[in-house]
Amino acid sequence: MSDATEGPRIGDGAGPYDISDLGDELGLDNSHLDLGSVLVPVVEGGQVTVEMTADHQPQAVYLVTPHGRISVAAFAAPRSPGLWAEVVGELVESLRTDGATAATESGHWGREVIGTVPGAVHRFIGVDGPRWMVRCVASAPAESADDLALVARAVLSETVVRRGSDPFPPREPLPVVLPPVLAEQVAAAQQQMADQGAFAENGMVDPQAQTPVPSAPEAPAHEVDETDAADPEGALGQIARAQVVAEDGAPVVDPAAPAQGDEAPAPQGKRRSSGSAMQRLRRRQGR
Repeated sequence: MSDATEGPRIGDGAGPYDISDLGDELGLDNSHLDLGSVLVPVVEGGQVTVEMTADHQPQAVYLVTPHGRISVAAFAAPRSPGLWAEVVGELVESLRTDGATAATESGHWGREVIGTVPGAVHRFIGVDGPRWMVRCVASAPAESADDLALVARAVLSETVVRRGSDPFPPREPLPVVLPPVLAEQVAAAQQQMADQGAFAENGMVDPQAQTPVPSAPEAPAHEVDETDAADPEGALGQIARAQVVAEDGAPVVDPAAPAQGDEAPAPQGKRRSSGSAMQRLRRRQGR
């Protein structure tokens, strides 16, 4: 018989969890992508992608799945719950202003917002926690949107929020800290984008523009269990294969890129991102 006083545990699908409610030995190195304020479970057969802004700064980290892509972010919130309920109405209005069709549906944690634009469906799922709110965004083509919604809810149910004790105003995004290997890949992408910009300003062609950047190390700088590091479907394997893309979805650093002259086969069942449909819509509108 289980102990009635036993707290929540990773794996029971009762999240999103506050990290202070879990035990000290979480053992999440190879199951979750640790982004500082959130620890997000990776999806089997998925890939980690970091999207860069036009000024070469990371703006989002995605779990790319065969159905679409998912992002999870945490925000500071008041001690009393209810922030997500406020955000829902604002989000619906914002989507409609951007030209999308917006609606709400009842979900596991309350209302979910669905924004539809040509070529894609974006589902926003929010959950209030102790002094935090976590939001999951699932973006997919219409034909796979329902399948991705199931995956997104499963991801959110195993997400861990690390709020910390620092003061933040309500709605402030909680800090994102990239794992060491991912940070190295982003730094390489920033350098490559800066170099290409310098060549373009001088009317020259970067001779390295078509040369793949060397793959990142297969494991983070800190020590990990060898069996975990060897799992290609775990967090460590997916981080090592992470792709860094520009805001329009064009790859900047792809550790899985073939040698020059070889053709890179697309992962089976996966679509290469070309930027979210909302981003493409805003670009068309000059926003």
